[in-house]
Amino acid sequence: MKWTPDLIDSVIKLIIGTTFCLVVLMMASLSMYSLVFVTQPFYQSPQDKQFFLLLSDLSKYVLGSLATLLAVGKGKDALPMFNPPGLSKASDFTDPQPPAPKAPAPAHAPVRAEPQLEAAPPSTIGYGGKKAPPPAPEPEI
Repeated sequence: MKWTPDLIDSVIKLIIGTTFCLVVLMMASLSMYSLVFVTQPFYQSPQDKQFFLLLSDLSKYVLGSLATLLAVGKGKDALPMFNPPGLSKASDFTDPQPPAPKAPAPAHAPVRAEPQLEAAPPSTIGYGGKKAPPPAPEPEI
């Protein structure tokens, strides 16, 4: 089997990715073991606090490196949408041709009809056919 540069690059990325994944798995499993199976005091000691801060920073570094390694892929060819555009052409700066004008609609006058109003019956009927009570007096203020 001939080792081409692409194959060597792929094998190196596989080894680095596997190593980072194992480190993250080991950090997570050992920290879970230390929390679950080791007797803890009621209050967290300053040494434990510093250990977990260091472990947190280390895990951020390793996960960031792993994400960068996986996201990079084949360099600039992996994400073509982020490549810079080519040189501008004169056609980029000209206005497009306007659409052809539409034929005017045939002219006809709209027909308008006035509404017919009917007088409303007086509201003297109350509920259930009984007479409505007289309106309450509204004194003017």
